[in-house]
Amino acid sequence: MTKKEKFKLVEKFILENREAHYRLAYSYVRNKDTALDIVQESILKALNSIDRLDEIAYMKTWFYRIIVNTSIDFIRKHQRVTVMDDEILSVHLPQLEDEMTDMDLQDAIDQLPSTDKTLIILRFFEDLKIEEIAAITDENINTTKTRLYRALKRLRIEVGEDFRL
Repeated sequence: MTKKEKFKLVEKFILENREAHYRLAYSYVRNKDTALDIVQESILKALNSIDRLDEIAYMKTWFYRIIVNTSIDFIRKHQRVTVMDDEILSVHLPQLEDEMTDMDLQDAIDQLPSTDKTLIILRFFEDLKIEEIAAITDENINTTKTRLYRALKRLRIEVGEDFRL
């Protein structure tokens, strides 16, 4: 396959799945503008490294890995900076009990190490299969299962035993 053909397929994939890509980046930074910046930077990285995509069948996991790594890099670089969305600022307004539970869950997820956070987001918020997550994180399937179980156990302890995803 020529580079031009590969470029067209990647471009089509990015455009067709842009909402999922944004959602994935947003799940890390919880800020609209920052998530859009991460997606944009990820697209640039993908297009610049298109030669590294050997199998078109693995395009989804390849691009998700780029988004996850770009998101984690952003968080590492900006650890001391807290970016807030209007939605987060609404914390000071009266809320429903379900919204508070969601905030507790999101706070607990944010407290996880970035590798565990990635597993939770990809499995339960992006609804990816264990095999896809293992490919994205470049790990063995059994390792991915074990780490996911451990991350869920940590969340149950943090949020409470009645917690369910």
